[in-house]
Amino acid sequence: MGFSSNLALALATIIAICLSITNPSVAQNSPQDYLQPHNAARRAVGVGPMTWDNTLARYALNYANTRTGDCRLVHSRGPYGENLYMSSPSIATAARAVGAWVDERRFYDYRTNTCARGKVCGHYTQVVWRDSVRVGCARVRCNNGNYFIICSYNPPGNISGRRPYLSDAEEALEGQEATEVEDGAQALSFK
Repeated sequence: MGFSSNLALALATIIAICLSITNPSVAQNSPQDYLQPHNAARRAVGVGPMTWDNTLARYALNYANTRTGDCRLVHSRGPYGENLYMSSPSIATAARAVGAWVDERRFYDYRTNTCARGKVCGHYTQVVWRDSVRVGCARVRCNNGNYFIICSYNPPGNISGRRPYLSDAEEALEGQEATEVEDGAQALSFK
């Protein structure tokens, strides 16, 4: 490697370090930064982890780019589940967005499968929706200086009449029913 190559590499490294110091939120919005709080919330209710999906992330970014003019929290009405978040630059991180959605847990009543009167909890139920196993997110800076964050989920959650996850008792019952179906299928296959 020649002197000019070493100099270019050193300059690139210095620029990257300066950018991470002057804008720490850039370093706080990786796929892992979105996945970790999602999966922590899911683990807390006994639901398996989500995985990152680049197709969903591209969809989220394409939609987020349409919101840069007004930064309004308007859903895309696309084929995926979706959570939106908007904030000032100082707190526009993956952890803050997912944390705000998970914080809605206090308004969710599992027994009645409803939100507290006058409160929102659908963002939380989407995060922990057991059938939603893939997520992709994006963050864009709006013209007003705020940030718009979106996470897209597949399969989508928040299906009317269904619970986002099963209680321990329901999980055990579902497992018992699955065993009975398997036993019945085996019995039929022997006849």
